[in-house]
Amino acid sequence: MTRNVILWVVAIVITLASAVYQKMTGPTYPLSGEASIGGISVEYELGRSHGGDDDHKVTIEVPDRSVEGILSYKRYKTDDPWTETSMNYEGDNLVGYLPHQPPAGKLQYRVKLIQGSTKVVLPEDRGVVIRFKGAVPLSVLIPHILFMFSAMLVSTRAGLQAIVTSKNLKRYALWSIALVFLGGFVFGPLVQKFAFGEYWTGVPFGIDLTDNKTLIAFVGWLVATVAVFKSRSPRAFVVGASILMLAIFLVPHSVLGSELDYAEMESVKMSFSVMQTYRFLI
Repeated sequence: MTRNVILWVVAIVITLASAVYQKMTGPTYPLSGEASIGGISVEYELGRSHGGDDDHKVTIEVPDRSVEGILSYKRYKTDDPWTETSMNYEGDNLVGYLPHQPPAGKLQYRVKLIQGSTKVVLPEDRGVVIRFKGAVPLSVLIPHILFMFSAMLVSTRAGLQAIVTSKNLKRYALWSIALVFLGGFVFGPLVQKFAFGEYWTGVPFGIDLTDNKTLIAFVGWLVATVAVFKSRSPRAFVVGASILMLAIFLVPHSVLGSELDYAEMESVKMSFSVMQTYRFLI
């Protein structure tokens, strides 16, 4: 096996491992667990992300209809009281629905299972937070994912290349920065717009970590690209850009992501209502 093939295999393994880690540790990955009630083992998976204009369906498999289900929810980071709704059986599943929220709106929710005097809360130690977003067309989402995944792969391969040799660094650097640009600054803002109504919520307009990670990765590869054309010793710059990109994309996806401020939304609604009343009076 040639060195080139070995380096590509290593780059693919690192990229796949980092992608799986990022997905499974992110705040939008479903929360799963297991509980027991009345001698019945209940495995559950509670969603933490919902795309589209419909309500979010919460499903718990409980093959014993003597068990009742109560779905409780409230708007996240508000003083709202908890709203409780009964869950209904569909086959062996207890089913309830969380009301749709505006893009970036979040609900905190939990499920209570009741059998006689026995009560079990899922999850036991905390509520689940789910974020709502608009539907993103596959024609936008798929290219975004492919370009960002390819950028991560080529960036890792570039770093490995720079560790062993200085050959072909210009080609790898140009491919890396081009893929980051296409995935993060062309299709990324389109995904953000469809999902949350804004093209960019990172610096200088906000603290969205996903957007800011993209910006940092691009700047890192911009420096490395300039270095491979201008510096006599560009290998350290390429390795640095590769490590930087790997490090920031290991940060779980959607951490510090777009979040609707319900208090601000209510304030805007109130101001609009007052304005409409004033116009009516005059």
